[in-house]
Amino acid sequence: MRELIYIGIGGFVGTAARYGVQDLIQPEEGLFPLAIWLINMAGCFFLGWFFTVTPGKWSIGPELRLCIGTGFTGAFTTFSTFTVDVVRLAGMSELFLGLLYVVLSVAIGISMSEIGIRWGKWMLGKAPRKENTI
Repeated sequence: MRELIYIGIGGFVGTAARYGVQDLIQPEEGLFPLAIWLINMAGCFFLGWFFTVTPGKWSIGPELRLCIGTGFTGAFTTFSTFTVDVVRLAGMSELFLGLLYVVLSVAIGISMSEIGIRWGKWMLGKAPRKENTI
């Protein structure tokens, strides 16, 4: 039960943060859902970084990890809004834009997660080292 409270607190803050960022970036309806795309990409980066640095050197308690990782990030990012935006674009006969949104979201989202993980490893001194190949 305590875990749910921590997740709920993080979720409340994450939802408020998403609302604020979305209002700041895209206050009026536009064709491309830029605000949600940027929020989701930032979340991909953050979650990759966060789950890399917190189990080791920067260890935090499991409750705070749930609050930030699951609650905050889960509420800040939004898969459901992403899918509704894709369907909305398709319904407006913007099939190319909808497909572009899907491809960019998946490809750049995975890349942002990888960059977050690599940055976390670098911060912990675990970055892969390049070998000299002469």
